[in-house]
Amino acid sequence: MAKVNVKCPFCGQTKSVKTHGLGKAKHQRYRCQMRSRTFQLDYSYCACQHGMKEQIVDLAMNNAAIPDTAWALHISIHAVVRMLKNSRHDV
Repeated sequence: MAKVNVKCPFCGQTKSVKTHGLGKAKHQRYRCQMRSRTFQLDYSYCACQHGMKEQIVDLAMNNAAIPDTAWALHISIHAVVRMLKNSRHDV
């Protein structure tokens, strides 16, 4: 069995990452021991992928409508609205 070094998307460490079971779609889950947060490398739903929030905010700043953003990124309108509501706290 090959060992894969997984980098934590939150802190960037590779030593502190351990396996943490399987997700609902049977993808491997990982847990960062430093930050006590779990993550996956592969997601079935596009809205959960890394960098999606930045794309949604970028399209919103360029005056794209919410339905157009959802259609372009292949995610639901509700996911776009939820991320836009939560993104104002990150600024």
